Amino acid sequence: MVKELESTDYKANGDTVVVERVKVVQNVMIPMRDGIRLATDVYLPIDGKTKRPVVLERTPYGKQSSNHGDRTFLNPIPKSRPEIARWFANRGYAYVMQDCRGRNGSEGVFSKYVNEGDDGADTLKWLLAQDWCNGKVATLGLSYGAHVQAALASLNPQGLEAMVWDSGGFSNAWRSGIRQGGAFELKQLTWAMTHARLSPATLNDPVRRAYLEAQNIRDWIGINPWAEGQSPLALAPEYESYVLELWRNETFSEFWRRQGLYAAGNYAGFSNAPTMFICSWYDPYALTTIENFEGLSKLKDGPYRMILGPWTHGQRSVTHAGDVDFGLAAPLDGNIAIGYDELRLDWFDQNLSAPLDARSTSNLVQLFVMGGGSGLKTSAGKMDHGGTWRNERTWPIPNAIATPLYLTQENALSLGLSEVSGSIDWIHDPKNPVTTRGGAIASGAPVMEAGAFDQGHFPSQSIASFQTATLDHDLEVTGPIMAKLWISSSAVDTDVCLKLVDVYPPNPDYPDGYAMNLSHGILRLRFRNSSEKAELMTPMEVYPIEVTIFPTSNLFARGHRIRLDVSSSNFPHFDVNPNTGHPAGLLGPEPVVATNTVHFGPQTPSCIILPFVHGEEN
Repeated sequence: MVKELESTDYKANGDTVVVERVKVVQNVMIPMRDGIRLATDVYLPIDGKTKRPVVLERTPYGKQSSNHGDRTFLNPIPKSRPEIARWFANRGYAYVMQDCRGRNGSEGVFSKYVNEGDDGADTLKWLLAQDWCNGKVATLGLSYGAHVQAALASLNPQGLEAMVWDSGGFSNAWRSGIRQGGAFELKQLTWAMTHARLSPATLNDPVRRAYLEAQNIRDWIGINPWAEGQSPLALAPEYESYVLELWRNETFSEFWRRQGLYAAGNYAGFSNAPTMFICSWYDPYALTTIENFEGLSKLKDGPYRMILGPWTHGQRSVTHAGDVDFGLAAPLDGNIAIGYDELRLDWFDQNLSAPLDARSTSNLVQLFVMGGGSGLKTSAGKMDHGGTWRNERTWPIPNAIATPLYLTQENALSLGLSEVSGSIDWIHDPKNPVTTRGGAIASGAPVMEAGAFDQGHFPSQSIASFQTATLDHDLEVTGPIMAKLWISSSAVDTDVCLKLVDVYPPNPDYPDGYAMNLSHGILRLRFRNSSEKAELMTPMEVYPIEVTIFPTSNLFARGHRIRLDVSSSNFPHFDVNPNTGHPAGLLGPEPVVATNTVHFGPQTPSCIILPFVHGEEN
């Protein structure tokens, strides 16, 4: 039922009373091209104007809900979506909020990611036909709300004039976001469990609801694979179906080249709308955010702006990520802008309302360089790592020089290539995987937590660690990171999992020091030569591989060490490779234990390539 509301807010501001008036039209059912109708709320300012620019947000999370990140530094209670909509409406924009297909008040069946481009385009076409729209539409959204924008932008629709993609939008979902290096991100399982329970079909079916509520994802996360009717989603078949599809499509096929999953394949055909990208170093969409900024800014007019903070997914208004604190400079509010809403409003004002000659035409990169803190505990019990913001115009930044650190004997990392050949082994037992401890994770609750944590200092048969000598001067690493390794295995297939670590020396609060994770990488070795075709290994043969590690920005302080951890599992961040070569997502033979080896020396110069920043500070 469509419901119209007209409301007046009275807000005291000193001796002045500000009257704010907004007309709200709830649950407009907008028809899509296939006849499915999507529930939409419209917030219109009552200001005497007949036409105005529009802000569109499309979400699977409920248009009356709140987002965990929509808080401020001073107020930890998140604002609701209606509050934010009214805030924009009171500043002259029509704010339109829509439930995605099959979610909350909208009709149809939800299938993750695949309908969002066409549904967004049909909604935009409807908006342009409304007598209160001036023909200019902006979009915004976090996470899935960014994915839907990327899908829409790939169609280059008329009327799309500005966007804010926050922590999402797939450049290549096989490469990061759903899979990485061939491995499957198990956050897809935790997300599906959470949101299947909240779906309309569940809320309207007591049997389905009771079944889903009785399932404990902790009991299921280690089962590899799930199957039809043999999963905690058995009574939510639309969620089970897309999970199994994502898991089983392990090669980079046409499945991954679809609208909304592969922006990098169509940057030239994208909308030219000015776009702001926001993400964070401990976010699973950090790599895709940077790839989208790079790809579009090279081909399109934009302008484009990218903000990379030290946060976890969407948590832009806190000072910490996991167990590490970055200081009062870390939050977006008060450092990058007055607040998140003000940041987005200013972007839209610049690109929708300002005269053409007053609009920015240059790109801007604002990045947080982590590090420089005391290494002691804060009053809140977090490790003080510190950090500062810096502005650049491009990514990679111009004074970052890709520099190899070579793996050598005695588990060392060195600027010089070892003249002595050698190797180091580790064991990968699929039934006893290396446990995830922080990192670039989203939607991992209750089985994993994002952010920075102490990774420990003790040798393990499951991890081979290499580190530099103690640094005699500060050394900044900012930019893309790659490892080139020579690997052999006793198995026909295995994974190589990497972790870049900042190692603190001992101090009174951390007598053993503190090994802080910065970024990770993973490669399933049957995809070492091609993402499109699996190629098994010959046991004990040595293969050269390249592993993409997530980008970061960190100041390794004098007295610290740079460490690289090498293993073959990172669970439950990723599914565990059984070492058998059997296709992912399908029931196969019993897992086997593998002895894996990294080789180094003149003929096998294994190294990690880090972007060392050269400048006066170094």
